[in-house]
Amino acid sequence: MQNSNRKLFDSLVSRTKIYLVIIFVLLVVICIYNPKFIIPAILIFALILGYTYFANNKRKSEISQHLQDLTLNVNQAAKNSLIYSPIPLIIVETDGNIVWRSTKFVSEFANIDINNYLTELLENINLEIQERKDKKDKSIVRNLKIDNKEYKILGEFVKSGSRERKKQEKYMMILYFLDETENIKLKREYNDSKACVGIIMIDNYEETIQQIEIDERPQIIAEIEKSIYEWANEYEGIVVKSDRDKFVYLFEQRHLEKIKESKFNILDTIKEINISTKVQLTLSIAISNEGETGKEKYQSALNTMDVVLGRGGDQAAIRENGKYHFFGGRVEEVERRTKVKARIVAHALEELIKENDQVFIMGHTNPDIDALGSAIGMYRLATNLGKEAYIVANTDTMALGQVKASLDEENEFEGVIINKEIAEEKITEKTLLIIVDTHKSSYVEDPALLEKTNQIAVIDHHRRSPDFIQKSILTFHEVYASSAAELVTELLQYTNTQVDLSKIEAEVLYAGIMMDTKNFTFKTGVRTFEAAAYLRKCGVDIIRVKKWFQSDLETYTKITEIIKTTEIINDTIGIAVYESEDKEANIICAKSADELLTIGNITASFVLGNDGEKVTISGRSIGDINVQLILEKMGGGGHITLAGAQIEGMTIEQVKQELKQRISEYFEENSCQ
Repeated sequence: MQNSNRKLFDSLVSRTKIYLVIIFVLLVVICIYNPKFIIPAILIFALILGYTYFANNKRKSEISQHLQDLTLNVNQAAKNSLIYSPIPLIIVETDGNIVWRSTKFVSEFANIDINNYLTELLENINLEIQERKDKKDKSIVRNLKIDNKEYKILGEFVKSGSRERKKQEKYMMILYFLDETENIKLKREYNDSKACVGIIMIDNYEETIQQIEIDERPQIIAEIEKSIYEWANEYEGIVVKSDRDKFVYLFEQRHLEKIKESKFNILDTIKEINISTKVQLTLSIAISNEGETGKEKYQSALNTMDVVLGRGGDQAAIRENGKYHFFGGRVEEVERRTKVKARIVAHALEELIKENDQVFIMGHTNPDIDALGSAIGMYRLATNLGKEAYIVANTDTMALGQVKASLDEENEFEGVIINKEIAEEKITEKTLLIIVDTHKSSYVEDPALLEKTNQIAVIDHHRRSPDFIQKSILTFHEVYASSAAELVTELLQYTNTQVDLSKIEAEVLYAGIMMDTKNFTFKTGVRTFEAAAYLRKCGVDIIRVKKWFQSDLETYTKITEIIKTTEIINDTIGIAVYESEDKEANIICAKSADELLTIGNITASFVLGNDGEKVTISGRSIGDINVQLILEKMGGGGHITLAGAQIEGMTIEQVKQELKQRISEYFEENSCQ
């Protein structure tokens, strides 16, 4: 304001000078025409100059006085605003010295020992000031709970001096305490009142009901529905039966935490329903609060249900803030007897292969025999349909050493197995990319290939992880299956095209099943043996297959040394460490974990190793302990009896300590369920 008034004054002075010049010119003109007016003109001009000088000085004095009065009024208003501010505020120095408190601040915290809150607050602010003192942004924003109220603290710090003794700058700030209690309460109430959508599904409904006596079925169905309705009513929810085996569940967000705390006890309630035929009923539950509309939330719940079923059912999953939270899933998957899906997928896969120019088959990084075997099975199907096909894999590993030597003897496979660099050059938009033995986008041999084509099919048997490939247009994901090789063998039997497997191809598929079932010991069902029988008909040489699994003396010695390091925790869990840095650590750890299970009283084993880039964990179980749930919390996955994880940025000892913590959490959670 002072600047604008000063500019106005300068403007007035400038105009006065112009007027004087005009008057002077006019007087000179008059004097030229009539010289007798020279003396009067000089007197008149002198009087005008005198008056102008007097008027300007008076005007300047008035403006100066006006500015002084205005400044005093503004200062007084500012002081009154601070003193009688309706918002609590204080002026404080960074050393904790409170310079001044407003009247509202004193009355607001009259019955509270505010000094304790201020001490901690100022310590945090002071640390932030030291980090930001050279930056332009001097604002301060903090949230602080004082007694039962929530405050948002706003302010700005300025330099006020320096401390010579400590040689550090000193800052002062005005802090405003805005009461956000009601706003936060309203926001919390708004969020709590939002709707969550859940889907409840009875697992294997058709197969289960058929095994129950006809006269017992209505009673069992009524008991299932009663249990579901009572559970929903406990959280003030609404359940609508949308199909014979499916229910839609609506409830408010405020009850979600209570449901989490209960660990979805409805899962155990359903299992406890007494059925004379000893059939065990299980549920799959999917809940989501993501989406703006009810339709979006329902769609998100449907997608979450796909994840639950992909993990074997008998569990619950909550989709919240972009993450999945899983509950249950402690028992082995139940094999589905129907082969209709395998037949449908086989026909659909044939059509996809025919529609594209070429086929790439890719497994997971560090491929094993199951990944390679299933890839070779898909390669044979593609070539039988007249398509150019390649397998993208790094076969220069210990796990595939002997298998690769056998494949190298076959001229047909020359140039078929390519590395990811060649694959990235060859792939086009008309390339069908078949992913086998994994569904995780971050775990495939070359993630870049997923972005170069939209024609993607997935064939996998692992429990579904949140990191699944979402771009796939065809998915054959059956967690009951023993291996990817079993699924591929099923598909080959149901194609319209006659697929004649060569001896080596059948043997690699057979080896894939053998590896994942530990010689047909774990996770085998009727269809596992049916697939093995089909491959045996194709001329499998069992002796050659068994030789592929033999370890050399050096590897066996390493395994022995690893087992010596075993530490037993929780009485039956063995944890061993492979100390040497070895690029084949994942293979050696896997074999060591298998070997540990042969020792009496050990029901689960974990072996840790370092491949030079990351720490690998191989977990094995005889079925009593779900190693997949344990390692999933560490970013891994797999099955109840076989799982693994890879962790970067940590030492083996750090990973071991975290593993122990996850095992403890697993037992704590199971004791609550």
